[in-house]
Amino acid sequence: MVLIERTALAQEAHMMMVRKSKGLGERHQKILDFIQEYQRKYKHPPSIREIGENCDISSTSVVNYYLDQLEKYGHIERDRKISRGLRVTGANISVETLRIPILGPIAAGLPLPELQPGVNYLTDNEANAVDVARNLLPAREKGTDLYALEVKGDSMIDAMINDGDIVVMKRADEARNGEMVAVWLPRDNEATLKYFFKEKDRYRLQPANPTMKPIYVNKEEPLEIKGKVVMVIRKVEMVS
Repeated sequence: MVLIERTALAQEAHMMMVRKSKGLGERHQKILDFIQEYQRKYKHPPSIREIGENCDISSTSVVNYYLDQLEKYGHIERDRKISRGLRVTGANISVETLRIPILGPIAAGLPLPELQPGVNYLTDNEANAVDVARNLLPAREKGTDLYALEVKGDSMIDAMINDGDIVVMKRADEARNGEMVAVWLPRDNEATLKYFFKEKDRYRLQPANPTMKPIYVNKEEPLEIKGKVVMVIRKVEMVS
């Protein structure tokens, strides 16, 4: 599970597009764009020769000249002691984002939505979605079948999930012991976010709050797992 604050998320969203950096010439920008695209595709920086071949520069010394200038301007960092020792810095990093729909709150008396694999739940209402940088998701997460819910209550405070936070969920109808899941309990007309445990003849939904008791559900009673938590976006109160 990944935990981030909404302020960091907003900063990532501002970096989702590659814009021409102030003061850069066309050749500088072409090299910078290529480095970012190569890094995104292959997960490591390009070599000097690869930069030259893809940016129409025949001389490696000329490539080095442009890289030195990009480093001087603060757009890249270089480590000349190792092969491919360069990386794009800070505000020049292009971040791919996902728009994830917020389907509503997770709270007692409000049923969780029926979820189908491969369905896009985005609407035209921009307020009902959150932008998440793809590189903040777990490495194995491909970004499909994701949705978000707003947390109501404080049953998971020891897991650093508070009232008003947003949880990003992966659609699922099964869970392993210890996973944090969103569950609909028809018996109680209640949706809840808890740690899930299978016991001998019952299920235990464990809060992360020492003042609250677990919820027990007999195995013959209905219990609908709706998703697993993959990320928490914390609500940040702004102090004026």
